[in-house]
Amino acid sequence: MPVLNPSRLANHTTLRLGGAPERLVEARDRDELIDLVRSADEQGTPLLLVAGGSNLVVADSGFAGTAALVRSHGVAVVEDDDQVTVTVQAGHPWDDLVAQAVTEGWSGIECLAGIPGSTGATPVQNVGAYGQEISEVFVSAEVLDRHTGQVSDFDTAACRFGYRDSAFKHTDRYVVLNATYRLTKSSLSRPIRYAETATRLGVSVGDAVPLARAREVVLELRRGKGMVLDAADPDTYSAGSFFINPVITTAEFEKLSSAVDVEPPHWPSGDGIKVPAGWLIGRAGFEPGYGHDGVAISGKHRLALTNRGDGTTTALLNLAREIRDTVAENLGVTMRPEPTIIGAKL
Repeated sequence: MPVLNPSRLANHTTLRLGGAPERLVEARDRDELIDLVRSADEQGTPLLLVAGGSNLVVADSGFAGTAALVRSHGVAVVEDDDQVTVTVQAGHPWDDLVAQAVTEGWSGIECLAGIPGSTGATPVQNVGAYGQEISEVFVSAEVLDRHTGQVSDFDTAACRFGYRDSAFKHTDRYVVLNATYRLTKSSLSRPIRYAETATRLGVSVGDAVPLARAREVVLELRRGKGMVLDAADPDTYSAGSFFINPVITTAEFEKLSSAVDVEPPHWPSGDGIKVPAGWLIGRAGFEPGYGHDGVAISGKHRLALTNRGDGTTTALLNLAREIRDTVAENLGVTMRPEPTIIGAKL
């Protein structure tokens, strides 16, 4: 297991922010990852796992412990008559899997194209976009329980999937080693559910389109919002959507509607009503590009907070607090962050 020179974690996160850990190592496969985690836990060493780094906000002071770069790659495929089951190692880049699925004619994740980060993070976040969600194709995950040191399989029920949530989300107890998904053999996408995607495709919601076309259009939409990594574009130096779309009660929705004198965009979500966080940010008076101290709201999408190249994590979190508190004060809605924040508080 290689031990690397401790460099700033900014070099390993899509925000390009974060100080250095005390120790930096690399886990190249499943077994090295298990050994690394068990060893750190036995020695009482704080451990931070970093794969794609697309959902991490790391303090400027870095991490007081060992940071491990998860670099386990590989896809194992089992086929039957009309479906394919793929088991993907935790460090495997997610968009590489989506591209492979489209090329091979596996339907079910084509609208999750362009999402940065690793496959191991997808069940943690219950990643979803443009009408598709991980939980819909999920079979199981092989998981290391840090409390017991044992490895076991988590099925859908054990994962307790919710909106951008799972049993893994708010704890460091579990380490996802690999994830298994079941996809459909088809040259066509799943029915298009997202109105923006359908409009760009020139079809109706509920229609299916060729897999490659669905992926192409989703990538176009994400690029237009600065959500596809581009080293030449600081609007992509982000952790994706910084705030989760809030789910509020009917009474809270009525109060919000009264406050803005218009019915906000919304859709049902479980027992509540989901309201777009980006819309709330705009109604609170924040324009694309607003920022200070080297950080700003993306010029393309209000939900992304970006490092303009000379920002700091402190400045980013100050901007996030300003937005969160203004929305709460003016609109009565509390927004929660989507990324994992290490070594600091929002």
